[in-house]
Amino acid sequence: MLEELKKEVYEANMLLPKYGLVTFTWGNVSGIDREKGLFVIKPSGVDYDKLTPDDMVVMDLEGNRVEGTLNPSSDTKTHLILYNRFPKIGGVVHTHSPWATSWAQAGRDIPCYGTTHADYMYGEIPCARVLTQEEIDAGYEDYIYGSVPCARNLNEEELKNYEWNTGVLIADLFEERKLDPMAVPCVLCKNHGPFTWGKDAHEAVHNAVVLEEVAKMAARCEMINPDVKEAPQFLQDKHYLRKHGPGAYYGQGNL
Repeated sequence: MLEELKKEVYEANMLLPKYGLVTFTWGNVSGIDREKGLFVIKPSGVDYDKLTPDDMVVMDLEGNRVEGTLNPSSDTKTHLILYNRFPKIGGVVHTHSPWATSWAQAGRDIPCYGTTHADYMYGEIPCARVLTQEEIDAGYEDYIYGSVPCARNLNEEELKNYEWNTGVLIADLFEERKLDPMAVPCVLCKNHGPFTWGKDAHEAVHNAVVLEEVAKMAARCEMINPDVKEAPQFLQDKHYLRKHGPGAYYGQGNL
């Protein structure tokens, strides 16, 4: 089932250690088949050097495991919420990459200080608040990931827990701030780390690489000049719009 998508998601997962975005097994990538209503995700806690395309786990958009012998990523429910709430995205990435995670642990949005940032993300990169203890503990007694989803379908109350509420928190933040998830394809979760997404799994990884570089540049920028201000809006607009939207002219796509 979904053999091509499994291969694509496997290859995208293997890019995380290649680009230095993960240590040990601290990350995961998923990709979705919108027509079938199924997504493929990395199994939980499997070393990258032991990972194969056949290890990928197939999930439905109700949180049930459809195919796979291994437990899906512990962040599966966050991916599930993002797919349900952001219908245009086709891939999701979560890492603990050090620079982006440092901003997340500090609980700060990443300001747009320059054109590298503006080329890919429109405006500051938001940081969601930390979850409450109630949001973290919700559904905990009913939640044993791997055995329960395999045994039977879950109702919504059983699905709600830490990872579920992480996804809800992200989606609600974008709704509250009126952010377009395709224009800002990433978020920081306070005291946790970053999530990114894109039109497919590979673009989601690309955005994770960009986010890490932008986070590094912004931190160094503040070290060099603690009084630095964000780049002028007209400069941000110019760089974002020359790559995105109907008037984009960067690259060879307009030939």
